[in-house]
Amino acid sequence: MSRPSFSVCVYCGSRAGHDEQYTRLAEVVGQWIAQHGGQLVYGGGSGGLMGAVAAATLATGGRVVGIIPKALVEKEWAKNDCTELHVVENMHDRKRMMAERADCFLALPGGIGTLEEFFEVWTWRQLGYHDKPIGLLNAGGFYDGLLGFMRHCTTQGFMGEWQSDLIRSEADPLVLLPALVQAAGLSDPVDTSEI
Repeated sequence: MSRPSFSVCVYCGSRAGHDEQYTRLAEVVGQWIAQHGGQLVYGGGSGGLMGAVAAATLATGGRVVGIIPKALVEKEWAKNDCTELHVVENMHDRKRMMAERADCFLALPGGIGTLEEFFEVWTWRQLGYHDKPIGLLNAGGFYDGLLGFMRHCTTQGFMGEWQSDLIRSEADPLVLLPALVQAAGLSDPVDTSEI
């Protein structure tokens, strides 16, 4: 397996949600990463959208770096067939290592954990701790409410528009993924599925 040309950190649900479109969305993301010579960095879980994006990346020939706290490994939630599986002490170590291994970040549908990770890397970027692109995959309008709330925060004077501009939101992963990779200053991803 050749060295990946970029790494995408994906945040997403440990549950699959009620609509099968979310699982399919995660699979498309994983397939795209693998087909374009990239590497998935994610939370190391085997269930829900986390498991789906990792399984799709691996099945398409891509590399997967899973990073999971030992407490979750003890609950047998780890995806043990990751290319690399790093077991860390706690959630803080997990998030730090995920951020360090990534060239860009992408949030898929998910719950409180996904939102917490997304807001943390967004906060870090606005404070200048990193300058890596951040994407919000708003497929099917999943994040419409959140985007509306962010606009409300801006109109009420708690945010500047420049902070919202640090995030790119798209409904189509095939539009958002190459935009994030290119915004990271990396070469245009090459589709290796036809090679």
